[in-house]
Amino acid sequence: MSWRLLPLLFVCYIIAYLDRVNVGFAKLQMAAALQFSDAVYGFGAGIFFIGYFLFEVPSNLILERVGARAWIARIMITWGLVSAAFSFVSVIPWGPLPGWFGLPREQFSFYALRLLLGVSEAGFFPGIILYLTYWFPSARRARTIALFMTAVAVANVVGAPLSGAIMQYMDGVGGWPGWRWLFVTEAAPSLIAGVALFFLLPDRPETARWLTADERELVREQIAADHAHKDAGVGLAAHSARAALTSWRVWAFAVVYLAATFSLYGVNFWMPTLVQELGIGRTEFLRVGLVTAIPWGVAGFAMVYAGSHSDKTGERRWHVIGSLLLTASGLVLLANVGHAPMWSVIALTVITTGTLSFFATFWTVPTSLLRQSAAAAGIAWINSVGNLGGHFGPDLIGRVRAATGSTGGAFVSLAGIAVIGAVVMFIATRGISRDTPLASTAE
Repeated sequence: MSWRLLPLLFVCYIIAYLDRVNVGFAKLQMAAALQFSDAVYGFGAGIFFIGYFLFEVPSNLILERVGARAWIARIMITWGLVSAAFSFVSVIPWGPLPGWFGLPREQFSFYALRLLLGVSEAGFFPGIILYLTYWFPSARRARTIALFMTAVAVANVVGAPLSGAIMQYMDGVGGWPGWRWLFVTEAAPSLIAGVALFFLLPDRPETARWLTADERELVREQIAADHAHKDAGVGLAAHSARAALTSWRVWAFAVVYLAATFSLYGVNFWMPTLVQELGIGRTEFLRVGLVTAIPWGVAGFAMVYAGSHSDKTGERRWHVIGSLLLTASGLVLLANVGHAPMWSVIALTVITTGTLSFFATFWTVPTSLLRQSAAAAGIAWINSVGNLGGHFGPDLIGRVRAATGSTGGAFVSLAGIAVIGAVVMFIATRGISRDTPLASTAE
């Protein structure tokens, strides 16, 4: 199942993540071309997550009803079209809408497209997390999720130099600046992958033609045993969406996830700018991409190790808490090293290692406690509320930079938020037993 499913989902998530964060590279040219301040860019980068928040839960509930294959394919095709539209951000005819909001057309267009991109992508990530619960029991889930989510690291390791190269070497081709080419070029794979997914992804093990009858029965037995273990747990093994959304633990997990996304997206959307300010020339976009790839490359290996170690030991709580504290330490370091190249790259590496290790292990906790409609709603709610950090993190950095010309205060604030997340995780996981270590599960 891993070999059949994870490569396909992995590629799709790389594409999704590239389309979500390539605005960080586009900003190096686009902000000056469209006269966007740091505050305008920070707000626009983060408003993506407002649309994401509003449509996350409905999207995941629809996925549960219509099936992963059709719904995830729809998501990918829609966001590919919206992502390509960024190439025309300054010429889209919005009619009287910009005037109603009191905004210049380019600024309104940037905000509107980022919002629509979030609406389009809503449900993709939590849908995949829900989908994996149909196939893999809890004891195997951290490693599975970690392998899937290394796409974040790979998207940055491959995507950062690729984005830099597109902007540097396609700048001026056909009369277009590099940032326009960046959006339209990186949107095309979404459309192709969406069509491929519709034909290649089975909805559940029961419909997978490449599993034998005995293999389907084995999967069914292991998932059933996993559900029985949840029902014997701490009382969160609810079946209904309402039960999940009224659980204090689900809300606590959303706060923890919020704390992590503040750091992930706050740093991610600004990393190309931070790296360029270490002394790289304003048109050396490929070099910016190569340096940006270093922290993500290290973090990718750390993420897989964290997920595997968590599965082998069955320990989840301290893996998550430790990852958040590691993120906080990196943010404090980044706030105090100024523009020193070596120390800045080390600090960024510590931050990315902490955040990706967090995502490798965090989702094993709520998915081990929720099932059926409760899983669909609970996972989506945690992800939608948590991802609001993707709005406020970049916006916070943009506003602090615009007001003070420095980012140190913003990084210290993000570090404090990460520590709060660790404390809430400690409280929310009291009384939750370890998963059965992977080594003791049936092969």
